[in-house]
Amino acid sequence: MKFCVIGLGRFGFRVATTLAENGMEVLGIDSNESIVASIRDQITQSVCLKVHDESSLRSVGVEEMDTVIVAMGENFAQSILVTALLKKRLNIPRVITRAISEIHKDILKLIGSDQVVLPEQEIGSKLADDLSYPYAHITRITQDFGFSQLSTPSKFVGKTVGELRLFDKYTVHCVAVKKNDTLTPIDVDYLLNEDEQLMFAGPVEKLITLAKLP
Repeated sequence: MKFCVIGLGRFGFRVATTLAENGMEVLGIDSNESIVASIRDQITQSVCLKVHDESSLRSVGVEEMDTVIVAMGENFAQSILVTALLKKRLNIPRVITRAISEIHKDILKLIGSDQVVLPEQEIGSKLADDLSYPYAHITRITQDFGFSQLSTPSKFVGKTVGELRLFDKYTVHCVAVKKNDTLTPIDVDYLLNEDEQLMFAGPVEKLITLAKLP
């Protein structure tokens, strides 16, 4: 797949280099020459360009990309303009845009962004969850739904997943067990043991309730 990352600040730089490490073809664009030079050997192609209209995007072949990540969140107006050009003029199949506020996010959705991320808010929420529930390791997929990893509660030991009726009692599912840094899916017949790390999925408030069990 072909990816383009527009804006190579800390967020965009990490996205671009990680995509490249994962074997993807990556075009990186930024108006800062030193940043473009620093990433040149880490991704497929890097271009120094100030994106301001459709022709500037076409000049570097952005219309050939499968996914474009607009990572220039700090520039509110420019990120909106570029997202609109990508979706309305270049018909990019998937556009992911970084936002800096809920209002910014709402506008980006209205103009057609396929996915909007607020990295600062997401990192802040993750840190707060980690500090509040250090033994649960909660990861939010949305504000209200997520996954958690925690040690087997003592009242669960010696019972199968099915016997616990987790969905009926807590509206969560026990989906995997972690052993030696490997997650293995489990079913209702799995017998829970002490000193295991279990992976649960469900509403965040229910995952928190589960994490408080002795």
